[in-house]
Amino acid sequence: MQTQYYLQERNYQRKYMQGKAQEIHTFFYSQAFADGFRTTFAILLPALSGFYFGFFETGLTISLGAMATSFTDSPGPIIHKRNGMLFCIFFIFIVALITPFALFNEFTTGILIAVITFFFSMFTVYGNRAGAVGNAAILVMILTMDRSLQAPQVLPYALLVAAGGVFYTITSLLLYFIRPYKNAQRALGDCIGEIATYLGMRAEFYNTESSLDKDYNKVIAQQIIVNERLDVVRELFFKTRQIVQESTEEGRKLVFTFVETVDLFENITAAYYDYDSLRNQFGHTGALDLIYRSLKKIEQELNSIAFSMQSGFSFSRSFDYDEEVKNLKAQIDTTFQNQSHSLVLKKIVVNIRNLLNDLTNIQQYFERDTKLKKTNVDHSHFVSHQSLNANIFWNNFSLQSSVFRHSIRVSSACTVGYLLARLLSYGQYNYWILLTIAFILKPAFSLTKQRNIERMIGTVAGGAIGVLILVFIPGKNVHFIFMVLFMIGSYSFMRINYLVMVICITPYVLILFSFLGAGFQDVVEERILDTLIGGAIAFLASYLLFPQWESGQVKNYMQGILKANAAYMKKIVDALSGQKLSMLEYKLARKEVNLQSANLSAAFQRMLSEPKSKQSSQKQLHQFVVLNHILFSNMATIATTLLSKEATVYPAELLQLGKKAYSKLKESSRKFEAGSTTLKIAEPSTNEERLLTADELLMKEQLQFIVTVSNDIDKITKVMAG
Repeated sequence: MQTQYYLQERNYQRKYMQGKAQEIHTFFYSQAFADGFRTTFAILLPALSGFYFGFFETGLTISLGAMATSFTDSPGPIIHKRNGMLFCIFFIFIVALITPFALFNEFTTGILIAVITFFFSMFTVYGNRAGAVGNAAILVMILTMDRSLQAPQVLPYALLVAAGGVFYTITSLLLYFIRPYKNAQRALGDCIGEIATYLGMRAEFYNTESSLDKDYNKVIAQQIIVNERLDVVRELFFKTRQIVQESTEEGRKLVFTFVETVDLFENITAAYYDYDSLRNQFGHTGALDLIYRSLKKIEQELNSIAFSMQSGFSFSRSFDYDEEVKNLKAQIDTTFQNQSHSLVLKKIVVNIRNLLNDLTNIQQYFERDTKLKKTNVDHSHFVSHQSLNANIFWNNFSLQSSVFRHSIRVSSACTVGYLLARLLSYGQYNYWILLTIAFILKPAFSLTKQRNIERMIGTVAGGAIGVLILVFIPGKNVHFIFMVLFMIGSYSFMRINYLVMVICITPYVLILFSFLGAGFQDVVEERILDTLIGGAIAFLASYLLFPQWESGQVKNYMQGILKANAAYMKKIVDALSGQKLSMLEYKLARKEVNLQSANLSAAFQRMLSEPKSKQSSQKQLHQFVVLNHILFSNMATIATTLLSKEATVYPAELLQLGKKAYSKLKESSRKFEAGSTTLKIAEPSTNEERLLTADELLMKEQLQFIVTVSNDIDKITKVMAG
């Protein structure tokens, strides 16, 4: 017995270590690492070249422009990346040009800080990439304030900053034209990897030792990440001409694989069952453990696909899919001979077979001889289009606009930070206070709070690492290697993990200043103090200046998910009544549910980070989030069943159940509207009355459950709508 336990433990540890090794390998082939490496190269090369040729200050100025422009080089269509970088070059040139002339006295400097931080924070109204342009301009202003420039030096300085931006843009575009599909492959691989994590979390529902409440919380949080990755891939694929036109074999493969990946995600989501009941019925039989192990194997297979997609390596299956299904079915049949209540387990086996079929379709991407046809999907319906109309900017000049309130907070906090820095005047690098404020403050209080905590922890931890390296590891060459590694880490984690980024950037800054001749002990003390001061100002500003608490916004998100679920349910009702579903309309309805569900879940998580006094109906909202997740899973189960069959008229009792659920969801969404009335559904007149088949009986049970969940959602909606 002990030997068996020992072998099982060793096998578990081996798989755990293999999984961690694969995570590390995946990171080094990820878009995040590629971005970090590219940014580090573009920043270091001008500075090192300037040092080598005796123009170090010139090189540093060019590096500043490159670093600022890198902010806008986030994943997305190449035309958006190019336009974002060009706009960034223009604005950082203007800011670098006007900032030195405003530094004559404290009054004009204060006005400059207030105006620049407000104006460029408003850029967020045009989306994240435009917001990054604004952040780049604010960064250039703050770092330019640390320089003493005479009037004749200002224009050359601004031109050098712009030259750094041009250098970075050329580097980025050149790499794209050398390997035009690489970014798309990495984005799709990253998306598949997150879906693998999502599947692994859902597999825990079959692990009898896990907590279902905790499992639901993890699944809902991961669903937000998956939907973010899906949106990134949609934008990248459907706004990139070579891909969207599917004129090349690689383009067709990418689009086909993405479509299959979305279907895979839906099939994972659709696999909902009453897990409490499953555990009570089958927990002691070992059947759930078999299902759990199969799902974990599929998770590992998905991770391997993601790695192969990102790295460009070939992919080969780690197990026989057909044999896996056969063995699983055989073991369940052996365990439950002549037991009718094992039907639900057989349904789970069918779902696992569907997942493996999806894997098989996705793997066609790696087959060289496979010729895929165009998907002929109208891609324009699946992506949003951001207008750059100037009226959008001016129309947001109102306290009703969250971006306007955020811009006021940033402007006020940065101005106060500058005045406090001038008043204290305790060090050489007071501009770190402004940097902390500008890059910690976010529109939502919860995000500001999280950034504040992570920046404090990261600065202290990173400072300790930097000091240890500088004190105990001698040699300038070694220090330079460490600095480059920390730079790559900083820019690699910039968009995926703020805490790790701060931990990396602090020793990088300390080592850099040691090269410039500054005492690192004084630098680390000042950096920690400036971070504390800036963080305190940012926290107070987010709490006191026009705060917008999530509890006041959740009703909009609740109404959004109710409308989306009602529209999705309407497609099911149409199919039950014999109508042939439009695949385009169905997929749009599915996308809207996923989007609204992610929005609601994200808002709920943000609310949990706010002060307790600002939260309301936390328990009810959590139930609402979980119930909507369960509702969509069950609706997706029925939808996939209906889509797999020819259009037919189903019995009246099935249609009536579908209409009841649809009616209740519509009624719930209308509770958030003034003067709402109860929606009445007409009785079915054309559907025949007959005995139900076995599949229809199972569908009836699912529809009855959907009606029950819809009623439970409506009860919570009554309480929340007031």
